[in-house]
Order: sequence, then structure tokens, then C-alpha cells
Amino acid sequence: MGDLLTTDRGAFWAERRGDGPDVLLVAGLSDPAEVWREQLDGLAGRYRLTAFDNRGSGRTPLPDGPLTVPGMADDAAAVLRALQVPAAHVTGFSGGSSVAQELALRHPPLVRSLVLTSAWARADAYFRAMTGFWHWMAEYAPDERAMLEAFLLWIYTPRAHADGTVDRFVEETLAFPHPQSVEAFQRQLAAFRAHDTLDRLAEITAPTLVLSGEVDLVAPPRLGRVVAEAIPGARFEMLPGEAHQPFQEVPGVFNARVDAFWQEVESQRA
Repeated sequence: MGDLLTTDRGAFWAERRGDGPDVLLVAGLSDPAEVWREQLDGLAGRYRLTAFDNRGSGRTPLPDGPLTVPGMADDAAAVLRALQVPAAHVTGFSGGSSVAQELALRHPPLVRSLVLTSAWARADAYFRAMTGFWHWMAEYAPDERAMLEAFLLWIYTPRAHADGTVDRFVEETLAFPHPQSVEAFQRQLAAFRAHDTLDRLAEITAPTLVLSGEVDLVAPPRLGRVVAEAIPGARFEMLPGEAHQPFQEVPGVFNARVDAFWQEVESQRA
């Protein structure tokens, strides 16, 4: 269970679970905190995990004016400050990995380590064309189900479409009592499309692990490699056969990998 958290940048819905070193989970486009359910359940025995709704997702209100990734990074920092967390292992997914990059650049003392999943540093031509299609698809799809069924073709593996996993996610999203508006989807999307840290990633000092799914159509490994190569000392790892959301499709594999990374960082600090 979670609750609205009052911060110096407004109210954000957040859920906390577990006990141990702090972990901040930053979701991507459209996703509420529940997208991290397998991590909140599976890693709470070793860590104190915090997941929150970005502006315009779930229960966190959409503000007036444009959304920006730097502003969303300041939001994440505000969540950590409000919870009195001095530093956290920050794990960002997709658009959340963009927020995590900016968080490490703008608020380095708050970031103990970085895990960037399905990440990019600067949009390429394919990414711009794909997300431009998403922008009008959200507005002109016949209904929410049709939008989800089309959108998720880019997100999950053929395996997940064949075995009913995607159908289950569609039904869960349609039943979620806090659906995202088309406006919020488009404004978040515009912020993530404009994300560009490529020329600044060398300034990141936190230990960093970049994870890419081998068959990710949204943020393919070529984009993740660019991120890892630009951050001093960062590691790049490709997850064979996985797509854009491995933390949902293969949570056991994902949880074991990030747990090992965080333990390594903790042991180095000790």
C-alpha cells in the first residue's frame, strides 16, 4: 500500500516496501508505481524500496505547463528528500532511465548507484519516428483497449504475446482505477523524446549498470551501449531474448542481476 507524499515540489503517490539499503525505482512512460510489483515483492527482504508515480501517471497529478526530464529528476530528488533518504540505489526503466540519468547529473549525492534499463542518451531517427506515431495513436485509437494492444506490440517479446502475458497486462491496465489521460501520455512522451544527456554523461560518478534487452524495439542495445560507453566505468549487459520490460517478463533474472550489482556496490563502500 502507498500514500500521497508531500514534498517541496508537490504531492507524489509513493509506495515503500522492505528494509535495508534504499532503492528508488523510477518508472517509464505512462507506468504507475505498480509496474514494479515484482521488484517490490521480490527484493523487499534485502532492501527498502520506494516506487512512485511520476507527474501525470497514476495518482500523481499532471501539472500545468510542459513536462521536462530535468524537472522530473528534481521531482525524484524531492521524493528522496521528503523520505529523508540521504542516498539510494536508483533504478530507472525506459523514460525512467532518462530521469535517473538527470538525477545523477543534477543531484549526485543522492545517487549511490545507477541501474539504467532500456536506456538511451539521445533519440535517433527511428526513435523519433516511432514515438511520433505513438503521439497520434494515443489520440486517435478507437478506444483504450485498441491503444494498449497496439502500443504493447513494441514493448513485450513475441513470447509474452503468445503465452497470454500481454493479455493479462492489458486487462490489469484497463481495470486500474487511475487511468492516464491522453494529454498526460502525450506530455510525458514529449519530455522523453527531448531527453539528451549524451554530452554530459561523462560527468556521472555513480557506479552504473546498463541493461538492454536483445530484441528491444524501443531502446535497442545499440542505444544502451552508447550510454554505457559514455559513463566512466559503466558496465553494459544484454539480456538474451528479452525486450523492453525484462523486469516484468523475467523478474527473477532481473532481480538477481540488480541484487548482485547492489551488493557489490555496498561491499565496495564498506
